[in-house]
Amino acid sequence: MKIEYHQYQLQLKDTFRISHASRDVQPSLVVSVSHDGVTGFGEAAATSYYGVTVESMMKALQKVEQIVENHIEEPPEIIWEKIYPELKTETFALCALDMALHDLYGKRKQQPLYKLWNLDPAKVPQTSYTIGIASTEEMIRKIKDFPWPLYKIKLGTDHDIEIIKELRKHTNSVFRIDANVAWAAYQAIENSHVLKELNVEFLEQPLAVDDLEGQKLLYQNSALPVIADESCIVESDVEKCAEYFHGVNIKLTKCGGITPALRMIAKAKALGLKTMVGCMTESTVGISAIAQLAPMLDYVDMDGALLLKNDTATGVKITSEKVIYPSENGTGVKLFKFE
Repeated sequence: MKIEYHQYQLQLKDTFRISHASRDVQPSLVVSVSHDGVTGFGEAAATSYYGVTVESMMKALQKVEQIVENHIEEPPEIIWEKIYPELKTETFALCALDMALHDLYGKRKQQPLYKLWNLDPAKVPQTSYTIGIASTEEMIRKIKDFPWPLYKIKLGTDHDIEIIKELRKHTNSVFRIDANVAWAAYQAIENSHVLKELNVEFLEQPLAVDDLEGQKLLYQNSALPVIADESCIVESDVEKCAEYFHGVNIKLTKCGGITPALRMIAKAKALGLKTMVGCMTESTVGISAIAQLAPMLDYVDMDGALLLKNDTATGVKITSEKVIYPSENGTGVKLFKFE
């Protein structure tokens, strides 16, 4: 068995802004796990907002290499349980490794993951395409440059409704609104009624995580479904979200990979919550893993590779009409220039 680390500086097509940060380059770590002539790949984007760097992920993963080698013949969910105690505070690193182990497992079983999970790839929901915060003119330009049936619009300014009204003049596509905890409850309730008339599908985490009173008020009075993001990080959060949100957005990097994400999706469904998996500007390595889960979801946000100038691999391809799964097994990933 061999574990290798591949560092990337992913160049974004446009500056990506949300309510609390902006970036032009996305550092990323791709992990490869090779065994018996087969290699699996996983990825996690290094996110300064969460204090995650490529170097910190590599350092964390080096601590569990021997554990992985000792259990490499086991299914990935078993290995996850073995390494979790060492990586429970390093979920981004844990995600990259778990993703690689799932890819390796699928390739060794000679099946795509979605087939191992008995999922129908024809039942994939349309992914959104993200429009980050910018001047209204710049946001309009991005929409015109990249026609898409479904946009996630990042908000958190002092003129959010005006932005949506202006964007609506230039496209009939469905909007999803992500205010990244920038609104107050009364503001979100009022905005929801206006936005519903502007063909907005749902609101994603408009309120601060600790504003439980506001979240309850919004849940009861919103004209649109409200989806948890920052409030749904790990498995134990799913049940907590049930009385405050209509659905949950699960991020593989935040929860620690495919293994816990599968359990979170099952738990959310059992609680009657809508399910969504989102991305963190990963390349095709990470997006191809998310795509394996997509047929079991109500919503998906896997546009990371679409936002990039330079990619890391071939794999799942996303178009405005459908998701094209490759013939390769596992997650379907083949890393560029991998030897």
